[in-house]
Amino acid sequence: MVRAGMLPREAVREVEDRLTAAGCPDADFDAAELFRLVAGCDARLTDAPLHAGQAEKLEALTARRAAREPLQYLCGSWPFLDFELAVGPGVLCPRADTEVVAEAAAGMLAGVDAPRVLDLCAGTGCLGLGVKRFCPAARVISLEKSPEAYRYLERNASLSPALNITPVQGDLFTYWQTLPEGQLDLIVSNPPYLTAAEMGELQPEVAREPAMALEAGEDGLVFYRAIAEHYQKALRPGGALALEIGWQQREAVTALLTQNGWTEIECRKDYGGNDRCVMARRC
Repeated sequence: MVRAGMLPREAVREVEDRLTAAGCPDADFDAAELFRLVAGCDARLTDAPLHAGQAEKLEALTARRAAREPLQYLCGSWPFLDFELAVGPGVLCPRADTEVVAEAAAGMLAGVDAPRVLDLCAGTGCLGLGVKRFCPAARVISLEKSPEAYRYLERNASLSPALNITPVQGDLFTYWQTLPEGQLDLIVSNPPYLTAAEMGELQPEVAREPAMALEAGEDGLVFYRAIAEHYQKALRPGGALALEIGWQQREAVTALLTQNGWTEIECRKDYGGNDRCVMARRC
C-alpha cells in the first residue's frame, strides 16, 4: 500500500509491483506516470517523501489502474505527435500508430493550397489535428457521432490559434448526403474496424474503451464499405483518402476501394512494421 512518508522510488516500486501482479502490461512505465501525475515531477528527480494527500491519491490511482482502467483515462490527457489531447471514458484513446496515418494523410496534400479536409469518426480529433499540424493552412471538419466522444472533440478542437478544427456531430452512414460534390481535398478516418470475434478477445484496458469506436460488424468492414461507396464524389478529382486499418485488413480494404473505382491505392506500415494506413485517390 502507498503510504505517506514513502520516498519517491520506494513508492514507484510499490505501484509497479501492484500493477505487475494485476497483469498490467508496461507496469514500470505506468507506475512512473502515475507518480508523475500525483507529484508533478519524475520520481528520479526528487527525494521529497510523499505527503498524505499525494499518498492517498497515488493509492487510489493505483487501485484503478490495477482494475485495468486505461492509463490514458487516469491521466485525463495524452500526447499525440507534439501536442496533448483531452481524453477520458467514452472516447477512444489516441495511439502512436495513428500518428503514421496523420503524417501519411498530410503528405497527400503536397502542393494543395488551403486544403479542405474531412475527418470521419473523429473521436478525440487526433487525426484532424494531426493533419492540421503538418498542413497549417488546412481547413478541417471533424465528424463524430457519439455524444460522449463529441465532448472531448469539442474540448480538443481549439488547442491553439494555429491548431484548430471544426467539430461536427453526425453519422458517417448519412453525412455523405449533405456534402456537395468535388469540394474536399482529403478525407481521413480511423473508423471502427474490429470484427465480432475480435471484440470478444480484447485486452481488459481496450474493453473499457467505447465499443462504438471499435466494433465494425462480423467482418470489421462496415465503415470501410460506406466510405468506399459513398464518399468519393465529395472529393475533387485527384482528391485523397487515408484510412487507418487493422493489421490484417490491407487486402480487404484495397479490394473494396478497387471495386468502387478508387485509384493509386497503396499502404503504409506503422512503427511496428504492420500494415496501418491505406491511401487512395478519386479518379
